[in-house]
Amino acid sequence: KILPLLREADVLVEQFRPGVMDRLGLGYDFLKETNPKLVYCAITGYGQHGPRSQVAAHDLNYAAESGLLSLGAPVVPPALIADIAGGAYPAVMNILLALRQRERDGRGCKLDVSMSDNLFTFMYWALGDGQAAGAWPGSQDALVTGGSPRYQVYRAADGRFVAAAPLEDRFWENFCAALSIPLDSEIEAVAERIAEKPSETWRKVFAGKDVCCAIVATVQEAFADPHFRARGIFAHEVLTDAGPLSAVPVPIAEAFRDPAPAGYPRLGADNALLKR
Repeated sequence: KILPLLREADVLVEQFRPGVMDRLGLGYDFLKETNPKLVYCAITGYGQHGPRSQVAAHDLNYAAESGLLSLGAPVVPPALIADIAGGAYPAVMNILLALRQRERDGRGCKLDVSMSDNLFTFMYWALGDGQAAGAWPGSQDALVTGGSPRYQVYRAADGRFVAAAPLEDRFWENFCAALSIPLDSEIEAVAERIAEKPSETWRKVFAGKDVCCAIVATVQEAFADPHFRARGIFAHEVLTDAGPLSAVPVPIAEAFRDPAPAGYPRLGADNALLKR
């Protein structure tokens, strides 16, 4: 029943393991004969070919096997990095490129988006250090993965955390002056100093000091933050049965977005299209 839609579709996105769509009779080789202009995007964990292409896994596994998880303390990341940054975003970019290419040659294509492959983009510095200097980073021993007091998360007296990133010398000098500590202070010394006072005290101490420091916000606090509200990132709404809700922000410029509240299709709303 889906074939009538696919004969006219511009883009198909699927996330089965390689081979499943072929078994369903909806593989790319078949569909390109039906619709030569179709952009067929397959998003998988390990790609359409290779020794792991049929292995079942999730976001945490992709982060582990790509080496990304080894660069910091091996804990569960607070975001689905592979799913979104390794899968959804690269898929959108490549779909748009494919549509542009289709404008030139009139042909569609198949896109192989591997969530694990695309995590290597985030390790550009680790790959560079390893290959060019032979300094392959390990767990928490590099500048931005916990090996320096200039890029750390410190616990304050009230149990909340200070995210400190005074990497450059001038920021580090301002930071040390604000804390009244020596410039050669190591991680332990900075941690002891931060632990002496609550986070709100440090927020006030750092205000206007140009130190590249912030108090770790909760999601609720960030949602209400005046800066993000002024930016309008939660201004778009989704209309639901329970009323309007703020839409999840997406990295699309306002010039390409409809200011009207978005709706969503109800179950079965488009069934009539399948009967054509």
